[in-house]
Amino acid sequence: MLDRRAFLSCAAFFLVSAAPPPEPATVRVRLVTSAGNITLALNARRAPKTVANFMLYVDDGRLEGTQFYRTARRASNPKLGFVQGGIGTDARRILPALPLEPTSRTGIKHLDGTISMAHGADPDSANGNFSIMVGDNPSLDARPNTPGFAAFGKVIGGMDVVRRMLAMPSGGGRGVMRGQMILKPVRIIRAERLNGTAKPSGRPKSWLIALPWHKK
Repeated sequence: MLDRRAFLSCAAFFLVSAAPPPEPATVRVRLVTSAGNITLALNARRAPKTVANFMLYVDDGRLEGTQFYRTARRASNPKLGFVQGGIGTDARRILPALPLEPTSRTGIKHLDGTISMAHGADPDSANGNFSIMVGDNPSLDARPNTPGFAAFGKVIGGMDVVRRMLAMPSGGGRGVMRGQMILKPVRIIRAERLNGTAKPSGRPKSWLIALPWHKK
């Protein structure tokens, strides 16, 4: 009986040891772009699900080769607004949709330099697209009649790069994005985890597969 208990204790120890360590309270990420580097500090303590979702895209390499494609300038002050980037509509890179962690729950507001997940009409539809604020954007916070967006960290280096992107020539688009598509999108060369332990999703990386009609 004692041997069996000892065996079970050892098995439990190894199972616990094999489990990936939790994220640090602040996860740092560097976005290497064609316009310069942007360093992010993500708040895994207050927005754990949103940070975990974003880090799956980072750890899988799903943001590598994507782009910043949108500049949303405020009509009253074109130096303020936000830029948006990520996987766009590339279905090969998409992971399951993320339930919203609203600002009313996390307490992280859309202030200058804040990074926030983008979503469509369904607030629980966020995936691999995100926005970075230039100036405060309180209209994106949760309010009585709207759930808002999930803010989950901030820029700690490279806001000059973000501001340059906001000022880039734009056009095209439709609906709420009309006139806001960056004419020469900024490439996201890679997204680098700077601390913590990588936790890739293990899902297929179909965007890396060269289709026959893409071969030279």
